[in-house]
Amino acid sequence: MSSAKSSSRQVALQALYQWQVTGQNLEELQRQFEENPEIPKFQKSYFQLLLNGVVNKLGELDEALNEFTDRELEKVDPIEKAILRLGAYELMFKPDVPYRVAINEFVNLAKSFGSEKSHAYVNSILDKVAKKSRSLEIKANFKRKKKTG
Repeated sequence: MSSAKSSSRQVALQALYQWQVTGQNLEELQRQFEENPEIPKFQKSYFQLLLNGVVNKLGELDEALNEFTDRELEKVDPIEKAILRLGAYELMFKPDVPYRVAINEFVNLAKSFGSEKSHAYVNSILDKVAKKSRSLEIKANFKRKKKTG
């Protein structure tokens, strides 16, 4: 069973994908997902935070991702692009979410919704974004492991 936050990430992924493909009005799109009775229960506030956050920080996120992708972001599969943008948003702007949790959540979404090998691609890109944006957290984790291990 997935958590409400995990469900929010999944719904945000579906909404962001739809927004990327259709360019639909964001508020209208949010309402559509929030009012759909067929969508499993999710945390609306986190869904809104992710969706609005990605759209509002799109330039910054795409710039960060382009640094590590092997091709221009516009040429990346739309579902992978949505997963990468959401993952990068959490890594760069949600320091309360541990980097490993963020990477794991979006790798799992890539396994569920992406092509066969997309989870490995998503993992490698988000890992690089984490190393750049969460270096202090990663170093602290490494030191902690060394002491206890």
